[in-house]
Amino acid sequence: MAKKPVHVSETPATQFLRRAGIAFTEHPYDYVERGGTAESARQLGVDEHAVVKTLVMQDQDAKPLIVLMHGDRQVSTKNLARQIGAKKVEPCAPDVAQRHSGYLVGGTSPFGFRKAVPVYVEAGVLALPCIYINGGRRGFLVGIAPAVLVDSLGARAVEAIDPASA
Repeated sequence: MAKKPVHVSETPATQFLRRAGIAFTEHPYDYVERGGTAESARQLGVDEHAVVKTLVMQDQDAKPLIVLMHGDRQVSTKNLARQIGAKKVEPCAPDVAQRHSGYLVGGTSPFGFRKAVPVYVEAGVLALPCIYINGGRRGFLVGIAPAVLVDSLGARAVEAIDPASA
C-alpha cells in the first residue's frame, strides 16, 4: 500500500510564499527536540549543507536581524558584525526571537515574519541548486530555489561562516 502524503496546514510562511507566487515543495518530518538540521536532513535524506537554518539575532542596539546559514556551519558573529556595519551581533534569547518572529524556536521561517527586519544570507547558500528551509512550524521544511531569498526577502549575501565550523 502506498504511503499517504502528510498534509501540512498553512503557516504564515506558506501563506507568504503562495501569495508571492513562489514555487515550493513541502517536507514534513518528525521534530526531535535539539535535533537541529542534522536530524531533519537525516530524516529527509538530504545533504545537511542544503538545509538552511533561520537565526534571529540582534545588533548592539537590540535591533533584530535574520541570518540564514548552512545547517552544517556556524555563524561568526564577529565577521557578520564587520560586514553589516554593526559593533556587535549576538543571538536573541528564545523568548525575544519568538516575539520578533511570531514563530516558536525550532520552527522559525524567514517568510511571514511578524515585522520586517534585515535578512542576511551566507553567500554559499545562494550557489546551491535547491535549499530546504523552515516552513513556519517545527518538523516542516520547504524546498525552494535560493534566489527566492534575495528576490522576495531582499536578503543580502554575507560571508559569515565561523572558520572553526568549516
